[in-house]
This record gives sequence, structure tokens and C-alpha cells, in this order.
Amino acid sequence: MAELLMPKATAVWLVENTALSFEQIAAFCGLHPLEVQAIADGEVATGMQGLDPVANGQLSWAEIERCTKDPKARLEASVRTVEVPEQKRKGPKYTPISKRQDKPDAIAYLLRYHPELSDAQIGKLLGTTKPTIQAVRDKSHWNSSSIRAQHPVQLGLCTMKDMNAALISARAKRPEQVIKSAEEVAAESAAASEGEAAGSGSPFADTSVTGGLTFDERSDSDDYESGGRYDR
Repeated sequence: MAELLMPKATAVWLVENTALSFEQIAAFCGLHPLEVQAIADGEVATGMQGLDPVANGQLSWAEIERCTKDPKARLEASVRTVEVPEQKRKGPKYTPISKRQDKPDAIAYLLRYHPELSDAQIGKLLGTTKPTIQAVRDKSHWNSSSIRAQHPVQLGLCTMKDMNAALISARAKRPEQVIKSAEEVAAESAAASEGEAAGSGSPFADTSVTGGLTFDERSDSDDYESGGRYDR
């Protein structure tokens, strides 16, 4: 059965307007029979406005009458024939404060694994700005040394549905964009790990700082320590 809308308010209405047993109401509303009895006795949900499940299409009068005649029967919710469309938000996407610090990690992931996405699409998907995206890209972000590429869905910054929609749109608009395959990414990660383990190769080859984003070895010397290694 689909999740009931406002179960306690629905229970209040069923107690006040039907002759159903406490057990029947409790089973339909997902409550304990004693809680339904407390509602009937005025000990719980005092003053709460009941919600009519018939008016909102969650239950039919025929179903109520059927169960009223048979105390052992259980109410069956009505099946919705019309899918309620998801309400679209107006204005910029809201991100909880606790998750805002994860945005650079998600940006780094999209820049590395999905270069076909435009800055505008990334901004809309993650609720971020173009200056922030550019800062992550060119490593001028204030927290660049701590950025680790992580999937935005796993971070809770967007849904898989929204991300797939953005990718489909991006690939249709930019078919010429080269997209790295999973095998290529895995090979690059393995090569980077081997280089670190051996302690050899250019110290500037490590791409873990921005989740795989590369940078030019000819960058200004101020970006590096006096020993010639990148400051993490």
C-alpha cells in the first residue's frame, strides 16, 4: 500500500465518521490500536482536524462499508489512476548548510568524469556558481588542497534522475566532446598509485588533489614549496 497522507489526521476522521473498529483503522493508518483508542477517548490528537481519505482519493465509501460489515476485513487503499506531478521549485536550488562544503568535491567529479557538461549545467545540477566551478577547475579555490572528487548523488547534492537528464542533454548538444571511459579512468588511477608507491616520476603528476584534474608543470613557482614539490 502506498504511504498514507497524514495518517494520524486520517485516523481522527475515521474515528469520528465511521463505525470501523480500532484494529481496522490502526491497520489502515499504520498506528497501534491503543493509539487509535486514545484518539477516540480524546487523550491523543486533541483538537486535530481530521483528514477525509475519501475526499483526497485514498479510500472509497464502498471500501468503508465493506469493512464495517466485516470486522475481520482490512481496508484497501484506492489506487491512484493519475500520477501527481512533482512540484517544480522556482528560483535557485537550495542546499542544506551541512552539505555545502561538499560542492567542490562534486564539481571536481563532474569536471573529471563528465567533461561534456557545461558550467551552466553543473551549476544548475549542484546549485553552485560559475566562479566556484572555475576556481575548482584552475585550482584557485581556497580549499583546493583538500578537494577530493566524489559522486554528487552519493553526497546528496542531486538525484540520479536529475543527473541522468543533464548528461543526456549534454551529450546531445556536445557529441564531439570526448568522454573518458571507466577503463581509462581506472588505468589512470592505477598508474598514479604505482607512481606514488615507487616514489618515482615527476612530483607534479599526482592528480588526486582535484580528483584527477591536471595542471601545467610550468605554473608559477609560487605555487610550490621551495623543495620543488606541490604543497598539499
